[in-house]
Amino acid sequence: MRVIDRPRPGLIRLIDENGEQVGVMQIIEALAIGSDRGLDLVEVAPQSDPPICKLMDYGKYKYQQKKKTHKQKKTVTRRKEIKLRPKTDEHDLQVKLGHARRFIEKGHKVLVTMVFRGRETVHLDLGKQLMTKFADTLMDIAKVEQLPAREGRNRMNMVLTAK
Repeated sequence: MRVIDRPRPGLIRLIDENGEQVGVMQIIEALAIGSDRGLDLVEVAPQSDPPICKLMDYGKYKYQQKKKTHKQKKTVTRRKEIKLRPKTDEHDLQVKLGHARRFIEKGHKVLVTMVFRGRETVHLDLGKQLMTKFADTLMDIAKVEQLPAREGRNRMNMVLTAK
């Protein structure tokens, strides 16, 4: 879209701010109408014969377009990570469950990572039990997208998503 701000010879088809067709007129006349109403003359379809121009507040139009694209970007889901250990205590587990619940309610995916250190790698079953307990607690709002699976020597991952 191009804003016409200088008078020049030629004909255009004018559409007012309400979408009503005003008719075919000189560019100078259309600029006069636009300045009386405090609006910009914007060329909407330059390839048609005569070119179609519309009266609008171009700054407001650009702002609304920017706001619309920003809103579309905002809906992108992200993956949040919560790390656990096999020895994670009950209160710490409840705090992490609260964080996970908040992330899922916002529409994000949650990657639950169980980290094993040292001799904890021998007790993979304890880690898996803790992860299934974590998933079962959130079953009212979440579902398991990826079951707990071992990744490398000292990690186990599980992905939760909203129902």
